[in-house]
Amino acid sequence: MASPSRGGITQVAARSEMEKMSLEQLKALKEQVDLEVNLLQDSLNNIRTAINRLDIASSALNDLSLRPKGKKMLVPLTASLYVPGTLDEEEKVLVDIGTGYFVEKTMAEGKDYCSRKILLLKSNFDQLLELASKKKSVADEAGAILQAKLKQLAPTT
Repeated sequence: MASPSRGGITQVAARSEMEKMSLEQLKALKEQVDLEVNLLQDSLNNIRTAINRLDIASSALNDLSLRPKGKKMLVPLTASLYVPGTLDEEEKVLVDIGTGYFVEKTMAEGKDYCSRKILLLKSNFDQLLELASKKKSVADEAGAILQAKLKQLAPTT
């Protein structure tokens, strides 16, 4: 039995609408939905990367909180450039909040920020994954109907 999708249209009704479309309309629909699926996949990959970076930052904060004041360490200036430094204030950290802005926070606030951002990103990831799955099924359905219509038009020999 078909279940309602977003917008209240059942999968059977959507299939029925697609079967009424011309070949050109079906091709255009499939191309559009495939493009949307690809964009959603890119977004999913970007969110996954952001989650990994926040996990690394959270681990770094945990590691940093265990180091004593005055501890010598390498400080990253870029992804591949580190300079020697010492830990002056173990309870204050700079948190990158995006687009080049940093905010000074306590260690606990920094950990909390990372945790909240990870939860938000995971929630967004789950929503996008569900949407991508639905779009993929629409694309597959359109492709199947398109193939069936092309077979009907092909001369039988």
